[in-house]
Amino acid sequence: MKSTILVTGGAGFVGSNLIRLLVSEYPTASVISVDNYFTGTTDNHIADPRVQYIDASTVDIQKVWHENSLPAPHTFFQLGEYSRIVQSFEDCDLTWEYNLRGTKEVVKFAREHQAKLVYAGSSSKFGNDGEDENLNPYAWTKAKNVEYIRNFSTWYGLDYVVTYFYNVYGPGHIRRGKYATVIGIFERQYESGKPLTVVAPGTQTRDFTHIEDVVAGVVLCAEKGSGDGYLLGTGREWPIIEVAKLFGTEHVLVPALPGERVRGRADTSKAHDIGWEPTRQLDEYVAEFVATHPRP
Repeated sequence: MKSTILVTGGAGFVGSNLIRLLVSEYPTASVISVDNYFTGTTDNHIADPRVQYIDASTVDIQKVWHENSLPAPHTFFQLGEYSRIVQSFEDCDLTWEYNLRGTKEVVKFAREHQAKLVYAGSSSKFGNDGEDENLNPYAWTKAKNVEYIRNFSTWYGLDYVVTYFYNVYGPGHIRRGKYATVIGIFERQYESGKPLTVVAPGTQTRDFTHIEDVVAGVVLCAEKGSGDGYLLGTGREWPIIEVAKLFGTEHVLVPALPGERVRGRADTSKAHDIGWEPTRQLDEYVAEFVATHPRP
């Protein structure tokens, strides 16, 4: 990754942190972000002359590259997809457009430019012996994309690696609106003096991974990984009600939501084989947040 690096979704939470790491680790590389700003924001832009931001959809990636006379990318990080479970029922058309149609164009583009494709898969497909990939439009499209990438590589030749994220949290995660993350919602409610809202039954588990660990894992997979199966989680299951209790304040149960899986826990063995280990733990993060953010 010493020349041109393409990051889709580069103005989002994960994408902006990835770009920040890339410009630090690869001082001779230039980074191009393609983002449609659906959840991304210009506030996440990195002030570095080596980073270029383009407001466009992955569906139009070929057109964007041609119109801007951009150099061929050496590495391609595909983060620019729709990424919410419950909301994907309401946004089914957007999920199809951004995930299936957009990624189809991305895969073709990566192969034509002989770029290594680093794809951000979703851990939502692994629950219930793989049956959870059918729980909601988001999980299904993400699972189908991985199948497509694997097959495309067999059919036409494509250098790729698939990573999987597990409930990413940390500074900069979305805290407001329908696309807010669990930890982001809890932080906002804590600061406002409100009870934390735990989706029933509260015993459902998730594996929470700090943003610094995730982007470090993604870069390592780009450097050393090949093929499918790099799960970036801590390997620890947190019941959501126990996560709320870490904040040391009251909580209330709210009705269950459609499409959510019962359990989430990463098998990190393949990521471990290439040298990745998580360094941040959720309970330590929350303890630091509580200590530095007084509750009304």
